[in-house]
Amino acid sequence: MAQRLEELRRLVRPGRAWVAVPLAWIVAVSVIDVLAPPDIHLGPLLVAAPAVTASFGGPRAVGLVAALAVIAQTTIGLLRDPDELLSSNHQAQIIALIVVGTSLVIFCVVRERRAKELAQVRYVSEAAQRVVLPPLPKQLGPLHVASLYLAAEAEAQIGGDLYAAARTTSGTRLMVGDVRGKGMTAVNDAALLLGAFRVAAHRQASLGELVAYLDRSVCWDLLEPGETSCYGETFITATILDILDGDGRVEMVACGHPPPVVLHNGRPMTMDVPHPAPPLGLGELAHRGYHVDSFQFEPGDLLLLYTDGVTEARDSTGTFYPLTERITGWTESDPDAFLGRFRRDLLHHVGGHLNDDAAVIVIERPATPRV
Repeated sequence: MAQRLEELRRLVRPGRAWVAVPLAWIVAVSVIDVLAPPDIHLGPLLVAAPAVTASFGGPRAVGLVAALAVIAQTTIGLLRDPDELLSSNHQAQIIALIVVGTSLVIFCVVRERRAKELAQVRYVSEAAQRVVLPPLPKQLGPLHVASLYLAAEAEAQIGGDLYAAARTTSGTRLMVGDVRGKGMTAVNDAALLLGAFRVAAHRQASLGELVAYLDRSVCWDLLEPGETSCYGETFITATILDILDGDGRVEMVACGHPPPVVLHNGRPMTMDVPHPAPPLGLGELAHRGYHVDSFQFEPGDLLLLYTDGVTEARDSTGTFYPLTERITGWTESDPDAFLGRFRRDLLHHVGGHLNDDAAVIVIERPATPRV
């Protein structure tokens, strides 16, 4: 809360300073108009003062400047020729200032209301993200973890990408996934899968059984009332992993999701999936069950899990983000430091804004325990 107030103060202070500009304009126009020849009238230029104020000030500031402009216009008429104040031309100028000033005040009121609504929407989206998709713990058993979520929607903080982790008796279970589609429907489907994972990750004996359970959960959750088949247009790609504590082996089931990348001494290696599975929600295609693949994740290595919002991020020329090429030679061993550099590099590639949600998890298996 204190941080929000400080940000508000930083925005208000420059606004107060800028008020000097329309005030100086009113003074300058008034003085020049009074000293100008009788056939020259600069009064209509006073309307610029409240118009400029609306670009940085609120309703009160605009109303004050507009009132000063009306007073200045009246004063000009009195000083030049008291009889001119009663002329239809001068009265029309005063009425025009009043109408423009009132309109600008109304505009600022509406703008502030919408700004408050937008701030409330942002607050709700941030709260929803903390509930549905909180950051992963920094420590999961012997593993050091950092997570990042970048939403494509400018005013949202959550979308259809997801990740979750759970500790088991033998190691750490992780899931990263991507719901087909966007908007609140994708958020709802992501929340359903995350809930199923958190319930079952501790209970299912094997990784294959866990994935089968998740597929059934997605299938039934996505089933429309009255339907008897779980095939549909919505599905979720995901990679589910078991990172064992006792050795450097990682077990994995990849359900139509981009493969993990292991960074060893600055050299990235993509962990190809010999036996890919269909996305969750289309599990009826996997009639023979789920095959568990494995790869090595040695002490000192970094494991990178991500969604296709990373690899499909395009620059201004339409070139995809070359993940393994860009991270080659990176020597950061701390997940937070690596992820900070990765975030800056990805946003630089796309020019600061992603077209799709992106989730990234960086995991370190330390060579020696940290104190």
